[in-house]
Amino acid sequence: MLRHLVMYVWKPGTPAEKVREIEDAFRALPAKIPEVAGFEWGTDVSVQGFSRGFTHCFVISFASEADRDTYQVHPDHQAYIAFSRPHVEQILTFDYFATA
Repeated sequence: MLRHLVMYVWKPGTPAEKVREIEDAFRALPAKIPEVAGFEWGTDVSVQGFSRGFTHCFVISFASEADRDTYQVHPDHQAYIAFSRPHVEQILTFDYFATA
């Protein structure tokens, strides 16, 4: 499986309500994009203090690079990006093939 991680730091002053709307919008993507093979997300609960302000992590799984590429340009994904982008201070993405 190909994993696609997306981590966020929100802009200062972004209301909690807006962050919840963004969470909901991201969580809705797997139902709209059939190429998504798996999805999970969470917020930072580490006690180490190395999060550098990143609070949210979303992990999307794909069966192939082609599925990931289809997801990237999918209109619902592009709409999510347009909706969330004004509130993003920093974003980090990281793709990898899962190995045991």
